[in-house]
Amino acid sequence: MKLIKLDRQSHDDCSFTINHTRDRHFLKIWHYHPELELVLLLESTGTRFIGDSIAKFTPGELVLLGPNLPHMWLNDPVYFEENNELQASALAIHFKQDFLGADFFSRPEMRIPARLLQAAQRGLVFENIPQEILNQLKNLENLEAFERSLSLLQLLKELAMLDYTPLTSAGYLSEAYNTGAGNFDKVYEYLYKNFRESISLEDVAALIPMNPSAFSRLFSKFHKKSLMRYLNEIRIGYACRLLMEPHERVSEIGFASGYNSLSNFNRQFKKVTGKTPKEYAEIHSKLL
Repeated sequence: MKLIKLDRQSHDDCSFTINHTRDRHFLKIWHYHPELELVLLLESTGTRFIGDSIAKFTPGELVLLGPNLPHMWLNDPVYFEENNELQASALAIHFKQDFLGADFFSRPEMRIPARLLQAAQRGLVFENIPQEILNQLKNLENLEAFERSLSLLQLLKELAMLDYTPLTSAGYLSEAYNTGAGNFDKVYEYLYKNFRESISLEDVAALIPMNPSAFSRLFSKFHKKSLMRYLNEIRIGYACRLLMEPHERVSEIGFASGYNSLSNFNRQFKKVTGKTPKEYAEIHSKLL
């Protein structure tokens, strides 16, 4: 599945966008964008893929995604059938962290929403959301530009006070996105586009460019794991998605995910997930 960068920039009189999507199903695109995304699922069911997290979604779910975090909401197969009358609907807000100014969220008064935006690097799903917050979110698109900005700011503060659960594993995206260290965005783009191919440390370090040993130390410092471990987690995350599709053979999925031998695929899969590919497929087939 190709990772695509989408344009979510605002093109009107507001510094962020509000999109109310209504269609037969959501876009089947594994994508990312530099904007944060706050999305409320209104209608439909399916599986959400966020970084290395894979889980079912249902109406009423509220998720906040940090910048450049790959994601996709994939509807259940019934939504793709020609004669179904089902509808997929969601309200999504896209905004950059500096939409109110480069240093706005570094001010002392903004420490509460700033912590939320930092936590969103891993993707967050909120729990026990008060109806008042949901109503405020749904009403955003009806406000004038100035009130809309104030309301979004208030929403971020209120969401920061709720219980939420991180979605991706710790360190899935590097803090280098915030620090700019080493132009790691080039590294992520390269890994996402080429993870099914043979990739060496030297190939990746040349993108920066850095000495391979120095790059390896820098990468491990930010991620608390090696480049090869990180690459394996991307490959296994992709394999997990394929294993949730019916009639996919484990051997074919292994090769499609970047492994040249079935034994290595099985070994790396169990190292990352704690299960064999067959066990994983059997467990998730019962959830579909």
